[in-house]
Amino acid sequence: MKHSGCAVNRERHFSCEDCNGNVSGGFDASTSQIVLCQNNIRNQAHMNRVVTHELIHAFDHCRAHVNWFTDVRHLACSEVRAANLSGDCSLINEIFRLHFGLKQHHQTCVRDRAILSILAVRNISKEVAQKAVDEVFESCFNDHEPFGRIPHNKTYARYAHRDFQNRDRYYSNI
Repeated sequence: MKHSGCAVNRERHFSCEDCNGNVSGGFDASTSQIVLCQNNIRNQAHMNRVVTHELIHAFDHCRAHVNWFTDVRHLACSEVRAANLSGDCSLINEIFRLHFGLKQHHQTCVRDRAILSILAVRNISKEVAQKAVDEVFESCFNDHEPFGRIPHNKTYARYAHRDFQNRDRYYSNI
């Protein structure tokens, strides 16, 4: 975040609250604050996914100046990226959800999770949410910033962090 021009202060930008329903967290664009739903987060791994998911939204808010409230395609893109990069669609999570598939399953999961996330925060039809996701899916699914790759597990996350630390090294001699 800092590298993209947005400072993060744990005390200012994170809030733990009790939430209604089964929502695990959210990003409040008006305050640039991540809300963690302490009553709905089951364990450390779940919290890690929620924080990562919401940090993707914060990153998009900082980097792309997302128009959250008037352009559903902006929201759809951020939701696709968050589902893709946060671990929401990891194999173990999909097994727990009893969702199985072999061909292009990760993409299907990302698409479905993005649609569900849009419907959770917007009063629109499922068809409108699906259309928005379809319109942005290809470019947003392939946007892996700030990781550079999909961190499928801890090893890939370490690789992504290493790549981030070394990203300027490759361009310093040009």
